[in-house]
Amino acid sequence: MKKDIDFSPVTGVELVITRSEIEGEVLWDVYLINKNLIELETVLITSKGYGRIQGQDKETSVLRHNIGRVEEQSFARIEPIQPELFRLNNEYWVSYFIVDQVFDKKFVFVPESIQKENLQYIPELDLMGVRHA
Repeated sequence: MKKDIDFSPVTGVELVITRSEIEGEVLWDVYLINKNLIELETVLITSKGYGRIQGQDKETSVLRHNIGRVEEQSFARIEPIQPELFRLNNEYWVSYFIVDQVFDKKFVFVPESIQKENLQYIPELDLMGVRHA
């Protein structure tokens, strides 16, 4: 039963949405960063967007990503993201194991939080982005 599982707090794991430019085209990508000194195993992530635009409820499809392993102090690219979705809540539900312990956390980028004014340097990726810890 879910109530019998010990969900320890998530530490050392962040999500970032980065901005890069390739041949004049602006690209946005979502990454998971593992700052821990131990690898993450069986990393599963679901993503979805939801909210209201011009008074109408909007919701994207739920995408599921099986990342597998993320080595200690490294990162994994999850998915590209389109700027049109920045007007919605962008939710990423991250689950993984460290040794035999399951960890679970929901990261939500709120509407309009992903914009040029909020970009900061992400040294792990050598890119500019919006960090969510």
